[in-house]
Amino acid sequence: MKLKLFILFAVIFVFAFTSVGDREKKYYYKIFADDDSKFTNVGNIALTVTNFGTYGHGFSKWPEQPSCEYPIGSGIEHIFDGGLWVGGFLSDDSLGSNRLGPYVSTGAVDASSVSNRGGGFEYTNKREDVIKERSSLLESKSFSPDAVSHQDFFMEYVDTNTAIGSEPIVDHDPLGIAVRHETYAWNFPFADFFVIMNYWIKNVGDKYIDSVYVGLWTDSVVRNTNITGRPSGGDFYNKGGNGYNDSLNMAYEFDATGDVGFTDSYIGIQFLGSDTDFESVNFVSWQFRNTDDPRFFAPTIDVERYQKMRGFFGSNSRYGDGVTASDLKSPSNRSMLITMGDVNSIAPGDSINVTFAIVAAKKTGIDLPSLDTEEQKSELYTHGAWALRAYNGEDRNGDGIIDPDEDLDGDGKITRYILPAPPKLPKTKVIPENQRVTVYWDKSSEKSIDPISGKKDFEGYRLYRTNPGYELGGSIDLISSLVKIAEFDSMGNDIGFNTGFSQVEMIEPVTFPGDTTKYYYKFEIEDLLNGWQYTYTVTSFDEGDPGNNLSSLESSLLGNSTRIIPGTLPTSDANVKIGVYPNPYYGGAYWDGSSERLRKIYFYNLPEECEITVYTLSGDIVKNIYHNQISNGSDIRWFENYARDASQKMAGGEHAWDLITNDNQAIATGLYLFSVKDIANGNIKTGKFLVIK
Repeated sequence: MKLKLFILFAVIFVFAFTSVGDREKKYYYKIFADDDSKFTNVGNIALTVTNFGTYGHGFSKWPEQPSCEYPIGSGIEHIFDGGLWVGGFLSDDSLGSNRLGPYVSTGAVDASSVSNRGGGFEYTNKREDVIKERSSLLESKSFSPDAVSHQDFFMEYVDTNTAIGSEPIVDHDPLGIAVRHETYAWNFPFADFFVIMNYWIKNVGDKYIDSVYVGLWTDSVVRNTNITGRPSGGDFYNKGGNGYNDSLNMAYEFDATGDVGFTDSYIGIQFLGSDTDFESVNFVSWQFRNTDDPRFFAPTIDVERYQKMRGFFGSNSRYGDGVTASDLKSPSNRSMLITMGDVNSIAPGDSINVTFAIVAAKKTGIDLPSLDTEEQKSELYTHGAWALRAYNGEDRNGDGIIDPDEDLDGDGKITRYILPAPPKLPKTKVIPENQRVTVYWDKSSEKSIDPISGKKDFEGYRLYRTNPGYELGGSIDLISSLVKIAEFDSMGNDIGFNTGFSQVEMIEPVTFPGDTTKYYYKFEIEDLLNGWQYTYTVTSFDEGDPGNNLSSLESSLLGNSTRIIPGTLPTSDANVKIGVYPNPYYGGAYWDGSSERLRKIYFYNLPEECEITVYTLSGDIVKNIYHNQISNGSDIRWFENYARDASQKMAGGEHAWDLITNDNQAIATGLYLFSVKDIANGNIKTGKFLVIK
């Protein structure tokens, strides 16, 4: 069993570090505030990042926080943990005088625990430092004009410390570097499957660092935790197959056993580029803690790690010792290392910029899930191409030269991380009612200007919803579960259906209490099933840009998605009967989960605020329930499992109950009575329901 622990310190420690120049010990006080609480969530990949050089959390926060989940909400994880590696030699000058090393500073390594790491976990952060966030989305609480993407994380850390209080960082010889690390994520449907990892690595010592390699080491694992349960044991980790694509500079892993459980995913680690000259991009892979096979041995000291960074599979020759593609594709517990280098030298005070991407994709085609065919990788390659396009920015042909027709801002330099943009996401309001829902949205999308073409190219809107019961499968993939139910687009061109907007546009816009947005469009859906969960979303799309070889782009399917549960509206009408459904309730109702606590029934036609009391036939109280618009039963386990973010909206006149008593016991088969007291007027109504298990 693999166990990797990240130790969090919340008290003041003395940090000892070794100066790169004179190796003289110095001490300073700081609060060691390791932050691994942040994960990307604007797109469709949820990746935990940290301010101590790692990504993923080793499943230490599972299932509350994703490590590297794709699609979001699916339970399919892709990374145990990974980290930044920087290797090189220390010299007195650029000629390599008095050379020492090689040394490799590692964020994470192939080890069973922190205490038994034999290196790794060698980056520490500044006093009381935490990960900071910013966003280019105007509606975001983290909006900043300095943001690069829809969700930026940025942090800093160093390799200069050799101890944490009294605990030494084992076998750590600092290179003397400080790292500025930024991550970028978008919600565009054509860019919501990768996270860019952008590193600035600065020499803060007084020695030259030469023959430098920079890379990402990743312990990837592609498994569906909704099927496998808790990530633990060798059988969980030994299913990975690996590969490498030279044209995209991407290492990848997949589930090589094709286990039942919808683990038809790829996770790729891709080198995107650097601002400095280097010789090559290298890829190696090895088996977890392997000390026997010279082809796949796990390095444990800096000399071995540096050789791996140079691209050596075995101990003597690059890609040698008989390693084949089929060796990598067979199931095993392996990790991946992709590096760029070598960089000739980094002088004291100088820095280099190196950029990678973590890319997720689903397998395509009908080949067996255990295989790794070119057709199966087509989506992975497309996603990697988009990550590279994001990195290239203005440099559309990727030649590293800013041509006159590429220089959008006219500054004579390559501006990176510019993506074509669909129209702005419309603001929506989704209101559930009895067997129906009404969707409203505004006109803000229609003013959008594409950053590449400079044109106002809005074309239309699309409405999507999920079918009832979609969330009950083993993998909750919201995007693939959304079904288009309507589309409206501009008239007078040869794009789309030329429907116009008269079917949905209101004569006058409407507003709602506490919401100043003016909603111009309205769409009603009827004949829905009360008590079932639906998700609705409205997107906008543009005309496309033939001049830049771009088809029509659509805004995020997740950006304004709203979960709703149709049901009766609140009522205090004395003539309206209250009730329960399903009634009778049979154990294992269609919407139930697999365990006792994943059951639910609904009380309906409730007042806005009331007290519900459930009794046995002999008058014993089984359950006391308080109901209002907020306390509506959405905190039961069913919603924790099948709504994830617990953001669903209910109609207000219904309350969900999991059939668990005040004594935390499941109720038995039998006939039950209940009363409902209206808080507003004191009126009491009664009813009954039957439970059959």
